[in-house]
Amino acid sequence: TKFYSMNFCRFSYIRIAIVLCLCSVVWQVQSRDYVKVVDGDSLEIGRRRIRLLGIDAPEYWQFCFDAQKQKYECGKESRAYLDKMLKKARYKVDCRAQKTDIYKRELAECFIGKTNLNLEMLKAGWAVVYRSDDEAYLHAEKKARKQQKGIWQGKFLRPEYYRRLNRR
Repeated sequence: TKFYSMNFCRFSYIRIAIVLCLCSVVWQVQSRDYVKVVDGDSLEIGRRRIRLLGIDAPEYWQFCFDAQKQKYECGKESRAYLDKMLKKARYKVDCRAQKTDIYKRELAECFIGKTNLNLEMLKAGWAVVYRSDDEAYLHAEKKARKQQKGIWQGKFLRPEYYRRLNRR
């Protein structure tokens, strides 16, 4: 029985190691293909649909209100900010996808060189943290809110609530 239990333990450790390896699989998407900015948190690279992990930007048709209570197209502004960052880099982006969502989009952190686009959208105030406990993301959102950047300049409906209210 001692031999059996040792082999069983060794087998269990191997199974655990395999599961851990499978859980941490990350695949890279590089922009050799055409890159299209869909909205403030979504890209299309060739045929791949990418959603920026850990953030939620206003929907393309979403409106917000600025500090003077004037209505503006914050969804289009958010998209334009992401597009401007990519345009400067000539649409060369490196995305590290970690999983897919229910819409079969790859959830990824995307980079231009060493610049994390997900984090930059939060820093600029054009996105909010979405289902993430990443300290850097939470800090970036808090700082943008304090400095009243992007959507934090006035009033807005969180994108997830906007989607719920506007389902068809």
